[in-house]
Amino acid sequence: MVDICCVGHITSDKVVTSNSTMYMPGGTAYYFSFPFANLDVEYLLVTALAKAELRYVETLQQHGIEVQVQESKHTVCFENVYEENTDFRTQFVSQEADAFTEKALLDVEAKIFHLGPLLAGDISVSLIKALAAKGRVSMDVQGYLRLVKDGKVYGTDWPEKQKALAYVDILKADETELRTLTGVEDIREAAALVAEWGVKEVVITNGSHGSMIYSAGEFYPVPAFPPAHLVDATGCGDTYMAGYLYQRIKGADELQAGCFAAALATRKLESAGPFQGVLEDVLALLD
Repeated sequence: MVDICCVGHITSDKVVTSNSTMYMPGGTAYYFSFPFANLDVEYLLVTALAKAELRYVETLQQHGIEVQVQESKHTVCFENVYEENTDFRTQFVSQEADAFTEKALLDVEAKIFHLGPLLAGDISVSLIKALAAKGRVSMDVQGYLRLVKDGKVYGTDWPEKQKALAYVDILKADETELRTLTGVEDIREAAALVAEWGVKEVVITNGSHGSMIYSAGEFYPVPAFPPAHLVDATGCGDTYMAGYLYQRIKGADELQAGCFAAALATRKLESAGPFQGVLEDVLALLD
């Protein structure tokens, strides 16, 4: 049994900012996984991609990350276009991968399953239920709130949300996603509503404005740490969740976990691609 298992697609990404255009692997699965190369937990990534992109898996494995691959006809292809304020982006999808199956995860045992769907059909409710029977379920909700129309990604509601969230222990959403999910404008009211649906911890991110954790009726505001140099915002939310779950499984409380997660996300902001630093880099921000 591993401590944390992430389930999600690795993507082939095009990242466009005001300063540059970059091509790279991406997706929740990719950015979430890298921090665990240098953190003391047992970790497994279950991903799906085409044979042509297996080099992305090999890169992870070269960093000591264990990966289990479900074959897919295609690899997800995203284009992320960031505004001058990198808290905002427009997304396009040119190719989709196969959904995850219960068979692919039948023999996987984990204390926490972190689900990183990129599109609504990636992970079914029945699979969420099956994983919840084996361990705690953490979820980044963003994929369920994406509608792809003519290649462009739009925000949408998730019809199965209450049915699915009954099996989710920890939910990560940014403020816009939380409003879309609940239809409630006030963030605190929206978090409380998600908790009524069964979620035990709601992790709410808001870019450079910080984050907030809602758990057992309490709100825990978490400040953002300003980066020394802002280089690449892609994957910051995924990096944040890696730090949060790492701390929670190590016994930290919600506020401690949130502060560590925020510091880890800041270190990721300071370089292109996924976080490849060490624990001491993160702790230096918390001193």
